[in-house]
Amino acid sequence: MLSLGNPLQRVSGLIALSLVVTLCAAILLAKADLDRMERIAMSRHGPETALTVGRWRAMLEALDALDDRQKIERVNAYFNRLARWRQDIDIWQQHDYWATPLELMARREGDCEDFSIAKYMTLLLAGVDVHKMRITYVKARLGGNYGDVTQAHMVLAYYPTPNADPLILDNMISEVRPASQREDLKPVFGFNSEGLWVGGSSAPAINNPAARLSRWRDLLQRMAADGLG
Repeated sequence: MLSLGNPLQRVSGLIALSLVVTLCAAILLAKADLDRMERIAMSRHGPETALTVGRWRAMLEALDALDDRQKIERVNAYFNRLARWRQDIDIWQQHDYWATPLELMARREGDCEDFSIAKYMTLLLAGVDVHKMRITYVKARLGGNYGDVTQAHMVLAYYPTPNADPLILDNMISEVRPASQREDLKPVFGFNSEGLWVGGSSAPAINNPAARLSRWRDLLQRMAADGLG
């Protein structure tokens, strides 16, 4: 799970990450070399990971014939089956590490942000409009709708239209459900290349976000080294 920290840290971190997501989207759509990614998977992680990447690529090709709802259900199910949730400290010996999609496929385990980023990037490659997706920080009530303990969590939200009830892709629940049916989740911030939203607002609080990227450049560099740039 994530640490929400203090409000100023949350805002500055999310602004920075929003710009990173913008850059990641451009990198993926312009420069993704999936043949190279599969070769890197073999050389760096071995034949099992290369096979996983090959299956992921086959799924991407199959998504071409599907509509958006079918795409998000397929991608959500794929990553939820592929990997198990573990905290960053247990996987990477770091409190906040952002894994690339290849690292998630190799480890087959990741924190909630790793699932959300992998689903987001996969759906971008599958042709889903970036404006319809927001990576979203939420407060999740443990134990479901009636739990009294909350914990920071991250999900991917898909908006068919700007004011629609979004569909939630969550690594903790296999089914893609509308946000109205996820009363256990309270949105804090959501972001994509258009800006940063507070709560469930339909209007961005910040447009064209820009901030220092020192914390996130490592993710871009590792994605490029994996063949996604």
